[in-house]
Amino acid sequence: MDKIRVGVVHTFLYSVEDLKAMFRKYLPEVEMINIIDDSLLEEALANRGVTPGIISRMCDYYTNMQELGCKCVLNQCSSVGEVADIAAKLISIPVVKIDGPMAKKAVELGSRIAVIATAISTVEPSSRLVEHYAALSGKAVTVDRCYVEGAYDFLLKTGDKQKHNEMVCAKVREAAKDHDVIVLAQGSMYHLLPLLEDVQVPVLTSLETGVAQIREVLGL
Repeated sequence: MDKIRVGVVHTFLYSVEDLKAMFRKYLPEVEMINIIDDSLLEEALANRGVTPGIISRMCDYYTNMQELGCKCVLNQCSSVGEVADIAAKLISIPVVKIDGPMAKKAVELGSRIAVIATAISTVEPSSRLVEHYAALSGKAVTVDRCYVEGAYDFLLKTGDKQKHNEMVCAKVREAAKDHDVIVLAQGSMYHLLPLLEDVQVPVLTSLETGVAQIREVLGL
């Protein structure tokens, strides 16, 4: 019997292997179909948000996923999460956001939420996603944007993961002093969890819950 196909559009090479591992863990009966275009994130970073070119390419990729027989598409990148809403209107299969369950959980856990981001293009989309779930719940929530300026350059340009990690962890510990819950907006911060076990408020990441939600979407 052929495996069910699920499409993933990647904008960042760093998280591809992590996502493959999550699919093996949570969706062993699923075949992961990947389209990788790391120019998408570069363009979003350079323009501090999405561009018409990003929207055009993403819509093409989502259409390609449906043509390839995928039963669902996972939006992997928080920076282009709102483009996924546009692309979803062009296809008949479900589109899910990897950071959706994380944002929803954040609203359930607290009323003052810190969104930690290292990519400037992610700050607003991720924060608005949390605010979206707060509006749906009817809960009064304050979402504070916490941009770790310079950290992404260490990860992308110099490969200095340690410096990146130190900067992000410092921002998390600072935010934890006056917030109920911390949201690590990007999948690239998933590996920081073991370094943040001493933080006294919940610290949420997107990869595990973002992939696990697909079981329900597909009725598995």
